[in-house]
Amino acid sequence: MLFDSILFDFDGVLADSEGVHFDCWTAILTPLGIPLTWEAYCSECIGITDRAMLEVLARQKTPPHDVEDLWQYYPTKKALFREKAYANPPIPEATRALVRELSAYQLAVVSSSGRAEVEPVLERAGILHCFATIVTGDDVKNRKPHPEPYLLAAARLGAKRPLVVEDSGPGEASGLAAGFSVLRLENPYELSAALLRRLAPANGDENLVNCS
Repeated sequence: MLFDSILFDFDGVLADSEGVHFDCWTAILTPLGIPLTWEAYCSECIGITDRAMLEVLARQKTPPHDVEDLWQYYPTKKALFREKAYANPPIPEATRALVRELSAYQLAVVSSSGRAEVEPVLERAGILHCFATIVTGDDVKNRKPHPEPYLLAAARLGAKRPLVVEDSGPGEASGLAAGFSVLRLENPYELSAALLRRLAPANGDENLVNCS
């Protein structure tokens, strides 16, 4: 077997959640006079921490907005995301089915989001039990693009040959810096086909069995 584990990013890989994050942020920022377009969000805000995102947005105003003032709204944004994502988990049905078929591999989620934004959504989608470990931004000192999140996940699994699945530049850099192979996606709806193509040359379909 070429890979002994698969380490998934959450937002934009397992979950089609960037639109939910965007809606939550615009609800918070628009009343503060800070415009955020979908194009700007996609180009500047995906793959970085929420704190770093607010620093970018704060500099767009003249004079720059106080980042600490913006940061006080972060708990409100997180609560809004949890409410929306739990009510309607943004995880495609094809992804749920795929994860349940991958029990030949150790699976992990590695996300810069907080645990409270990840685990309830996976549980609500019925696939939390398929992951041996979950590493979130709450678990590390250095978030992506630093290799620490992926190194920690691999260490928890005892994995020697992980495949990282990512959708952002910082996430890809994190996996590569950890010394792991990386599968880069453009959107979460590519996951099933792209992952099966990556696994098939070495493993074939005999390694895809139901874990439910």
